[in-house]
Amino acid sequence: MSPRLFRDRTEAGRLLAARLEQYVGKPDVMVLALPRGGVPVAYEVARALPAPMDVFIVRKLGVPGQEELAMGAVATGGVRVLNDQVVKGLGIPEYMIDAVVKWETEELKRRERLYRGDRPPPDVRGKTVILVDDGLATGSTMLAAARALRQQGPARIVVAVPVAAPDTCELLKADVDEVVCAATPEPFYAVGLWYRDFSQTTDEEVRELLERSASVGSSRPGSDLTAS
Repeated sequence: MSPRLFRDRTEAGRLLAARLEQYVGKPDVMVLALPRGGVPVAYEVARALPAPMDVFIVRKLGVPGQEELAMGAVATGGVRVLNDQVVKGLGIPEYMIDAVVKWETEELKRRERLYRGDRPPPDVRGKTVILVDDGLATGSTMLAAARALRQQGPARIVVAVPVAAPDTCELLKADVDEVVCAATPEPFYAVGLWYRDFSQTTDEEVRELLERSASVGSSRPGSDLTAS
């Protein structure tokens, strides 16, 4: 078995930040984390650039009765993305889609309240958005996030992760403007294999890091870019 690449998500975030030096000091940059595991990584990236940070929450829309199969996703900002190929191929009726969307939207709102409190979702229009997670295996959640984010009008979307399967990095290039995968070991197996400490990030940690980032951002030049 290969040695672990990262001690933990904090170290992974610092190493990833070193691969994003071209965005240091750019006033239009915003870092969005996929919770929960992406948040500690994104915090280090945002601190290094420095840039405002928030979460971008995505909920998969599972096919009723085959929930592991995604027919689309809902995301922060009220965005809904459907996979027309799956929907049409399985003949899923509109009322069934609406029911799943309603359920997952409620769960998304619950998580947003939990993580963000009363702060509004980030305004990404015209921004360079760096989407961060702790790693990518299949990349399905990140792909849904990128497609949902695109509907909100950012100028540029950059996917940035410490470690990913090589094929997944290539796959994502078709949907975003840049993909930064700090390490692409092969064979890949699973994200957690490459961390010595891959313990679950808690909701409390997510809230704490968001609050810490917001307090730093309030005193940062150009902090009017934050939505928090």
